[in-house]
Amino acid sequence: MDSDRSSQRRSDVGSIIAHHQAIDDANSLASIDRPPSEVEDLPPAKIYRPLSIHVLALLMPASIFGVLARLGLQALVTYNGQSIFPLAYVQATGCFIMGIGLKMKVPFGNFYGPLYTAMTTGFCGSLTTFSGWQVDVFDSWVNSGQFNRGGLRDFVDGLTKTWVTLVLSLASLKFGIYVCGLAQPYFPAPRPPTRNVRYILTILSILTYAATFPAYFLLPHNFRHEATAALLFSYPGTLTRYILSINLNPRLKTIPLGTLMANSLGTALLGFFHVLQGFPSAVSPNTCSLLQGLGDGYCGCLTTISTFAAEIVALKGRKAWSYTIISWIIGQLLLLVIMGSSFWGGHVREQMTCSFQTS
Repeated sequence: MDSDRSSQRRSDVGSIIAHHQAIDDANSLASIDRPPSEVEDLPPAKIYRPLSIHVLALLMPASIFGVLARLGLQALVTYNGQSIFPLAYVQATGCFIMGIGLKMKVPFGNFYGPLYTAMTTGFCGSLTTFSGWQVDVFDSWVNSGQFNRGGLRDFVDGLTKTWVTLVLSLASLKFGIYVCGLAQPYFPAPRPPTRNVRYILTILSILTYAATFPAYFLLPHNFRHEATAALLFSYPGTLTRYILSINLNPRLKTIPLGTLMANSLGTALLGFFHVLQGFPSAVSPNTCSLLQGLGDGYCGCLTTISTFAAEIVALKGRKAWSYTIISWIIGQLLLLVIMGSSFWGGHVREQMTCSFQTS
């Protein structure tokens, strides 16, 4: 028994999932967001602390590319007559890539550890969105699209978005781990980057995020609500989630507290921003763009399905179910209080009244 536990502590989460094992203590899941460390038997020279400048810097472009991938994928799969709700593609893609990242944690550590955190916490965490999923489900309950259907079908639609997202995300994560396990032996390990290359990569990462500020102000105004405002708030959202994860996830043995807090906070904020966008007397176009950017960028990156799915798969049965149900119920209750009370009080419209600048 002791050897099994110590083996689990030495194994990365991807390997644990691949071998159909489970983690009994949720605080062991804190390693999902952390860069590879001595737990993966890395030499001290290759270990980067969670708040190292190299780790934090690489989260910047990873967050930006994650948001761009989410917005682009949603735009691609949103059309009249669509058979699948757009976020399904987003969550499945992000969780599949997350599975690959989890399985490659040790190779990432041997190559350049901060890239692991950039791929999983940064890119996948920003591509997938827990808050967007929760609002999507709640919009189905209240029929915000004003579709010609009864209350029962509103319930069925919300329930479908709930279980399809969960099943698709968990399956995609496991599939990513499986595919990576098959392909990994055929790819030789590359040489680690030199010290100069590592520092150049860090500087370029910081400059990439710095470029989002002139992009917001200098590009045409219609780009603001479509992308540039979201890019502006992407890294702060990811950084908030990352700090909550590394500080709070080790605190409890029952559930990953940091991820739960990040997902709950982001869902509440996204509901609040939706309410502000639905006032009868619409706010200014610039404010509308900022609210859209806060929703797509900050809340989208603050909340995550990919890490959430990895934690569910890695936890033992009852704890996994409890964590899933608690997270979902908290999200829906927050939206019921924030959005529901505003809609049914007659102060806010269920449809967005914001208008954006088009030139």
